[in-house]
Amino acid sequence: MKKIKKAYKVIKSNIHRRGLCAARDIKKGEKIIEYKGKKITHKQADVNSKYGYDITYLFTLNKKYLLDGDFKYNTARLINHSCNPNCEVLDEYKSAIWISAMRDIKKNEELSYDYGFSYDCDYKDHVCKCGAENCVGFIVREGSRWRLNRKYLKNY
Repeated sequence: MKKIKKAYKVIKSNIHRRGLCAARDIKKGEKIIEYKGKKITHKQADVNSKYGYDITYLFTLNKKYLLDGDFKYNTARLINHSCNPNCEVLDEYKSAIWISAMRDIKKNEELSYDYGFSYDCDYKDHVCKCGAENCVGFIVREGSRWRLNRKYLKNY
């Protein structure tokens, strides 16, 4: 039986600190890595100072629960945001969260996905360093980026 080589490896990222890149060529639609963590309630996140505005490891599972991925065993937490991502998040009936390839990904290409942050009054607290041609300078979900005026952002 042929052993399948792991699809990712940890790297020093050009986007932010550390990241993951493709350890081999990855085909569109392939599941790459599961996002693991501890299930917590929204209420727990609201009252615990660990879940302040700086943390970016929380995934909403449903109206009651979040997944806290801020654990060393969750290697998927190292995948950075990009305004031109090559991965997407799949939530299989909200029981497991997988990162999968949106397109074919070449070996050594950094893995990224759209973090999906909302456009709100605090969007300026999350500066984007992805360097993509379509980057608006802040980590804001694709559907809300039109709200940001590029001319204004260049002067920011």
